[in-house]
Amino acid sequence: MPEGDSVYRLARRMRTALEGQVLRSTEFRVPQLATTNLAGYRVTEVVPRGKHLLLRLHNPDSEQPTLSLHSHLMMEGRWDFYVPGERFKRPAHTARVILRTESADVVGYDIQQLRLVPTDQESELVGHLGPDLLGPDWDPGLAAENLRCDPRRTIGTALLDQRLLAGLGNIYRCEVLFLTRLHPLTPCGQVAQLDQVVAMSHRLIQANKDRGRRVTTGTARTRDPFWVYGRAGKPCLRCGTGIRLLKLAEESGQHERDCYYCPHCQQLEQ
Repeated sequence: MPEGDSVYRLARRMRTALEGQVLRSTEFRVPQLATTNLAGYRVTEVVPRGKHLLLRLHNPDSEQPTLSLHSHLMMEGRWDFYVPGERFKRPAHTARVILRTESADVVGYDIQQLRLVPTDQESELVGHLGPDLLGPDWDPGLAAENLRCDPRRTIGTALLDQRLLAGLGNIYRCEVLFLTRLHPLTPCGQVAQLDQVVAMSHRLIQANKDRGRRVTTGTARTRDPFWVYGRAGKPCLRCGTGIRLLKLAEESGQHERDCYYCPHCQQLEQ
């Protein structure tokens, strides 16, 4: 699943391709938008919000002059960019939306969440999100307070809750916990340094928002980009202990995510 820095970079590409452009034609291949035609709308803004993306559109001649096209890439979704007439490089049946301008064809593949709302109703789609780590509303104090709101919840699950702070995914969750020496199962109420956890989260994602290769251990050329993520069974880069993999269930209990940690550097206090 893309993390906040990936969506931030995607929004920048979207701005280059679409912002200020009038949509020449649109094609939606999802039932709820199958008859929608946005031809004539101008793309006025492209806004990333955590892991969500908003395309704001304006057409003064329409009954609904200001609309927002919302997308969430989930696990498999992506947006690709083509010059007009260029052959698409992915299977046509996976395309969910095609936006065409005079200078670009922008195609969304395997996007599971695609919604269109009046712009003044955007909050119905993203208003639940916590402070955005890469957004103008970033508020570290509020993010830390949100993490404190359920002291029994494990820090490993809390960091992935987009209602508390928006933008972190599994890679950053694992790396932040390692760098702050916290076991994933530590209850938030036992974490004295929640402000440091928030600061580290912001520091890592900010450092990577303009990089083509995500790295938490050093420069982009390093052989080992991550301290623990994806390194189960390999020696810890700090102490040499074998990295372990923990299946960590989300708060709902319906999904489990891989969580990597070092049992020596991240000991669970009893």
